Amino acid sequence: MKVIGVTRDDDGPQLLERERPSPDPGEALVRTLRVGVDGTDHEVLNGSHGGFPDGADHMVLGHEAVGVVEEPNGTGLEAGQVVAPTVRRKPNGETNDYFRRGEPDMAPDGEYTERGIVGDHGFMAEYFTSPADFLVPVPESVAEHGFLVEPLSITEKANEHAYATREPFDWRPESACVLGNGSLGLLTLWMLDQEYDRTYCVGRRNRPDPTVDIIDEIGSTYVDSRETPVDELPEAYEAMDYIYEATGFAPHAFQTVKALDQNGVGVLLGIPEPWEFEVDGGSLHNEIVLHNKCLIGTVNSHVSHFEDAVETLQELPEWLLDDLVTTVTDPEHVEAAFEDGDDQIKAVVEFDSL
Repeated sequence: MKVIGVTRDDDGPQLLERERPSPDPGEALVRTLRVGVDGTDHEVLNGSHGGFPDGADHMVLGHEAVGVVEEPNGTGLEAGQVVAPTVRRKPNGETNDYFRRGEPDMAPDGEYTERGIVGDHGFMAEYFTSPADFLVPVPESVAEHGFLVEPLSITEKANEHAYATREPFDWRPESACVLGNGSLGLLTLWMLDQEYDRTYCVGRRNRPDPTVDIIDEIGSTYVDSRETPVDELPEAYEAMDYIYEATGFAPHAFQTVKALDQNGVGVLLGIPEPWEFEVDGGSLHNEIVLHNKCLIGTVNSHVSHFEDAVETLQELPEWLLDDLVTTVTDPEHVEAAFEDGDDQIKAVVEFDSL
């Protein structure tokens, strides 16, 4: 079967031939429909994030997938059922407390592998196998965009954890800001715009630009960080009740604290490389303590977040889906999915259709 992978000798996506996998007991065989490409895939390719499976000379890419159950293999799933796979798996097939509790997304390094990212092959193949517990049903009506369930689940978890920090008191947020106008940022912006009175999105693009057009269509305010840095948002616009960081730009973590309003919360999702710079630690500390601000980090997601994401996917407007997906290509022309020009928002590798 055809797979898209990265080898230890190359730093670009490679079209490879591998045997079709056979499901173990408790696993189903899934025929892949589509796999999305995101920033993590680029980081895996350039070696700044993730790692190969032990002893393997290659790793199959892809962690944002949707497929159809080809062989249920006694799992209770049905042949022809559309599913989206979660990402984290038991290390070496051995369970631990995090997996027993149904919280693999909270496990520390070494207590998990991630399909297509670290220590395990991904889903960018004609077929893949997975335990049924890690396959989330997706309605056929949204199967075409089912690869978005994984990134949407990341935001479902981020929002859940961020809001949980405000539960002890009567928090009444009105304003939210997304840092980053990539595909995840734009999806998140639409989600936040459904519940906040005012929303903003920070980026570094000149008009005209397709991502800025989407921000405008959502009804949010676009902020160019080259003109208004994040820590100057309160003076230029307003202090934010909620800030969602999806840039991986390390200074944003500290600028977020200054940009938050009283009792505000910021959630960090970007993964920057090491970067040393000066920070006024005293002022930062005071801002957090004296104004009841909160800053948290979050990574990955699990089944409940995927289930919530499926609900959200069904609510997304058609115009947003049409504008968001800018490239659909086949495995033979996979390079197009990894191009990183200004016109590229969300790229998809299509292996099959319903």
